[in-house]
Amino acid sequence: MRPKVTVGVCVRNCEGFVEEAIESIMNQDFPHELMEVIFVDDGSEDETLSIIKSHIPKMDMKVKVFHHEWKGLGYSRNVVVDNATGDFILWVDSDMILSGDFISKLVEFMKKNPKIGIAKGKQALQPGGNMLATLETYSRAVARMVDYQSEKARSKSLGTGGSMYRLGAIRQVGGFDENLKGYGEDQDIEIRVRTNGWSLATTEARFSDYERYRLAWRSLWRRYWLRGYHTHYFLHKNRGLLKHYRMLPPIAVLAGFFHASTLFKSTGEKKVFLLPFQYALKMSAWYFGFIKGHLDSYEPKS
Repeated sequence: MRPKVTVGVCVRNCEGFVEEAIESIMNQDFPHELMEVIFVDDGSEDETLSIIKSHIPKMDMKVKVFHHEWKGLGYSRNVVVDNATGDFILWVDSDMILSGDFISKLVEFMKKNPKIGIAKGKQALQPGGNMLATLETYSRAVARMVDYQSEKARSKSLGTGGSMYRLGAIRQVGGFDENLKGYGEDQDIEIRVRTNGWSLATTEARFSDYERYRLAWRSLWRRYWLRGYHTHYFLHKNRGLLKHYRMLPPIAVLAGFFHASTLFKSTGEKKVFLLPFQYALKMSAWYFGFIKGHLDSYEPKS
């Protein structure tokens, strides 16, 4: 029997770009009769839900839509897991665009590699909406140029967007942790999937992300501040996974030079040597967010 795929799209306040994500799902060359799409709106306050509903009549595949007040990513992803009927779940972020053969390539890869529990496509190395967006595209792409089946990569996260999960592997570990409402729910479940004997991998299927739009320094700071903030709560559960010194801005600058050298060999673009400055800003934002998370969670003993 041919495998079926559930596409999980968890959204919140993304009216400006969710339409493109939906269209890239509709344009997949994988048989649409073997696909279902589950949208979970996590308390949007804009027109996101209306845009999704307006596209349902155009979609020649099964579609389910769920809506609730804000409960966080862990909860929303479990809504997909609980209602999925596919053999695999492909997670698509609201600001992603998939290549037309994305699902076909990932399904074929999963069929050939039955011990892989999670496989992710690769970030397309293409220019973003401005210089900062291009640097962010490149930095996120090079950060995943590792062997996820090696011991060195155990602390690295694939991330959910553009990743295909075996439904059985997710349910085997009890789904996502609903206490992780922001960032970190993906890395947490990857740890548990690995612990249960599954492997992680990347494939040659390509996607593009939010970097295709113009990116401002303020929005980049905010994005990584939130990552740091939510990482504090993630590390309460997964103590010792992250070495703090590796996140210090000076160490980030060194990592930026290393990644720039790797990218220059493949792209020949001199602008990649601006990455150390970008890394310094991102990790500074991350640390401020992390400290804020620590302060917010601290409760003096009475």
